[in-house]
Amino acid sequence: MVLNDTLANALSKIRQYEGLGKEDCAITPTSKIISEVLSLFKRFGYIKEFTKSSETGKEIITVKLGGMINKCGVIKPRFSVKTLEFEKYEKRFLPSKNMGILIVSTTEGMMDHAAAKEKKIGGKLVAYCY
Repeated sequence: MVLNDTLANALSKIRQYEGLGKEDCAITPTSKIISEVLSLFKRFGYIKEFTKSSETGKEIITVKLGGMINKCGVIKPRFSVKTLEFEKYEKRFLPSKNMGILIVSTTEGMMDHAAAKEKKIGGKLVAYCY
């Protein structure tokens, strides 16, 4: 099996496990981007918590699901967004205003679109969740 995008694989697995009503989800392979996206999900209450563990030489992230995710996924291609363009992408990827988050990779790190608007910085769209 060829794996091209680890973040897309991880979010797809989380969405699948949420739909099945499971409480835990084990994600492998892992990356720093997956950890940063999961920390944003945790901060906004979409997941309960996540832990990293190393078993038999490979790292595994275990995610405790809370049943709060309706849909999540990556945004491909990674669109470059200016500060004034966030609303266009909110309409495209989120179901309604003030529902869900867009995750943006900026020069100051990963953050949600509301924080990027507040700091008046643009970046590249990475993922969405609602």
